[in-house]
Amino acid sequence: MNSAYFSEEHDLFRASLKDFLQKEVVPHIEKWEKTGTIDRFIWKKFGEMGFFGIAYPEAYGGLNLDLFYTVILLEELQKIKSSGFAAAIWAHAYLAMTHLNAEGDERIKKEYLAPSIAGEKIGALCISEPFGGSDVAGMRTTAIKSGDKYIINGSKTFITNGVYADYYVVAAKTNPEIGNKGISIFLMDTSSKGVSATKLDKLGWRASDTAEIAFDNVEVPLDNLMGEENKGFAYIMQHFALERLIMAINAHSRAEFAIDYTIDYMSHREAFGTTINKFQALRHKLVEHATDVEHCKVFNYFAVSRLNAGEYVVKEATMAKLQSTKVADETIYSCLQMLGGYGYMEEYPLARLFRDSRLGPIGGGTSEILKEILSKIIIDKQNYKPAVK
Repeated sequence: MNSAYFSEEHDLFRASLKDFLQKEVVPHIEKWEKTGTIDRFIWKKFGEMGFFGIAYPEAYGGLNLDLFYTVILLEELQKIKSSGFAAAIWAHAYLAMTHLNAEGDERIKKEYLAPSIAGEKIGALCISEPFGGSDVAGMRTTAIKSGDKYIINGSKTFITNGVYADYYVVAAKTNPEIGNKGISIFLMDTSSKGVSATKLDKLGWRASDTAEIAFDNVEVPLDNLMGEENKGFAYIMQHFALERLIMAINAHSRAEFAIDYTIDYMSHREAFGTTINKFQALRHKLVEHATDVEHCKVFNYFAVSRLNAGEYVVKEATMAKLQSTKVADETIYSCLQMLGGYGYMEEYPLARLFRDSRLGPIGGGTSEILKEILSKIIIDKQNYKPAVK
């Protein structure tokens, strides 16, 4: 792939990853989609290949590679007919593990980040709550200091990897009286007394485990506070830029996959004596979508390049997710339509892709929330700044 962002080494990595996914993952996708449980062996294989360590320090088993290797991982995961499997992988590697690396101390990095990179431990990030959703500041989960520990009570929902994770990165209020200025981040073992997780039944992302989690007087050692007390909201906001870029990249990649699949289908499907790729109405609709997707892709790559350079790209990441997830939904809707009745059949990839894509404008901050954030930046001239640890 000739690009300002991808080198020959990137291309070799993509080829190796594609081969790995076809051999080790694709044969199991249908089973995982039906059971809603991803077998543990694949996590270990991802770890052995170094895929969980792409962005992390070599001291803990990582590869310390630039963010475009992460882009490649995300893009290829969208092209194996299971956004649910993809979500389980990137939620572990870039939601939970991002906090371990950024806010965890040396002990936490050795005991949790290193095994996470190796695929021996699975993590989940616990922020959203049943009554809050995208309203992070309105969370009700509390962490009250008591002697040499914190006592955590509350609940979280829509947590990817929530049932089979080995640890949670939990946001809770250590000082509820001061709102978002009183949120802290904790590391919690899922085996802790008082933790219970209930699997949720979803429209899409069927292979991924999504849970509602309850904390009933869960005791967490003081040493499991990550970063500074009451600085959690700033940490969460800082990492949202990466999460939103991840979801934007996912979106442009699954839309590309839908277009490529539809073009191939149209080249073989005949109607009225010719292949349907000759019908002007379909051709023009498809290239409109291809144009929209390419615009998103170029913008997303540019935003990643700035984040990779250490810039704080909260505006660009928010724009990227807002637009890319919208374009993906519109594109996949049209592609399903172009397959006619076959697009509605489960044996064709568009039906699942259509369901899976619908979470894009919801997860990681709804489109409505993103528009309000952008309104504050663009109209109200609010300046978001990175957290200082």
